[in-house]
Amino acid sequence: MHNIQLAAGQIIQQVLADGRNLNQVLDESLRRKSVWTPAQRAALQDLSYGTLRFYGQLRTLLGLLLHKPMLDQRIYYMLLVALYQLQYSKAAQHAVVDHAVRSAQMLNVKVSGLVNAILRNFLRKQAALLEQAAQHAEGKYSYPQWWIDELHAQYSERSVVILEAGNRHPPMTLRVNRRRGSTTDYLAQLEQQGIRARLIEGDLVGGALQLDKPVAVDKLPGFFAGLVSVQDAGAQHAARLLDVSDGMRVLDACAAPGGKTAHILECAQVEMVAVDKDEQRLQRVAENLRRLGLSAQLLTGDASDPEKWWDGNPFQRILADVPCSASGVVRRHPDIKWLRRSSDIAGFVAQQVNILRSLWRLLAQDGKLLYATCSVFHQENGQVIAAFLAQQPDALQLPIELPGSIEGQLLPDDFHDGFFYALLHKQMTEGR
Repeated sequence: MHNIQLAAGQIIQQVLADGRNLNQVLDESLRRKSVWTPAQRAALQDLSYGTLRFYGQLRTLLGLLLHKPMLDQRIYYMLLVALYQLQYSKAAQHAVVDHAVRSAQMLNVKVSGLVNAILRNFLRKQAALLEQAAQHAEGKYSYPQWWIDELHAQYSERSVVILEAGNRHPPMTLRVNRRRGSTTDYLAQLEQQGIRARLIEGDLVGGALQLDKPVAVDKLPGFFAGLVSVQDAGAQHAARLLDVSDGMRVLDACAAPGGKTAHILECAQVEMVAVDKDEQRLQRVAENLRRLGLSAQLLTGDASDPEKWWDGNPFQRILADVPCSASGVVRRHPDIKWLRRSSDIAGFVAQQVNILRSLWRLLAQDGKLLYATCSVFHQENGQVIAAFLAQQPDALQLPIELPGSIEGQLLPDDFHDGFFYALLHKQMTEGR
């Protein structure tokens, strides 16, 4: 266990101290540890995600336990991991402490006694320390103070529900490829494999299925044959809201990793153009389409600068799934909470406005553009749309049917992550 503690501590340090993406750091670490068993790899992922998920609380607790700053940062981050294990994992407490001491001896033998004292002190005073940590907003909710303040200002009493939802484990949700079968058929296949699931969104042809317990994708019947994909239920609304039909020319801007691209193609026979500025991530779109037996024109390009890749032919439908703070998907990406800064929001808004204006020129008369984010912050959502409508006389926002949403805003809950959708119609203008 101590090797996993050390490895997780190193991952947390690279994320928090160096500002690196959790998934990238974790992937690199797992590649280096190719001899590890599947159970060890799963444990490393759990410790890394879990420690970042509750970092605000764990950092506050460690601050209460330390009488002076920990000079060896490697030990500091390893202690955060050990506290996570003691508070949230099912590992035996004595084993966690013992492995942490041995880990400390490997790194810095002079502080091994301190590590032992800190962790045993936590176990002795656990209830009182948790109560004391909860007196601080970051210690109570495990979010940066600016994030807590922002949500409270925008959602008032709902803010606590949003914060708590973002700290829960995300559900595993499936999208059945309607070109290959119905949701009813696939439910029967899951049942035959002993995998329990239920319909939570949509209809029995292509609705969203939520598994009672997550499983590896290689356990899903027909996954590699393209029968099914893993996609959050909230994300599955995009293809439905876009209202595509056979023969349309459709653009998916900022398309990677391709889940929404594929879903649109599953819904109708369309001429699909998928654009993303990251060539490597665009390869993931190609891989997803290949697995599902679908095809699209893939272009590397910036959605805010279409002149460099657009052929001049208008699109009847455009999905603008714009870059955003990702504040609605933090339970899947807990590092986002700690890597984002309050000042980042204005930068995202500028990008979003620029992309929206640029793509509007590509939309055919009487066409529809779906603006989408995975954010819960109003600045990136309703405020962007309101500003765009005020400056674009041929744009009309259409009502959308989105169960559980507040003016197009889905808040994270037990069934889906947080998303925002706005459907815009390009009206005929005078003289045309």
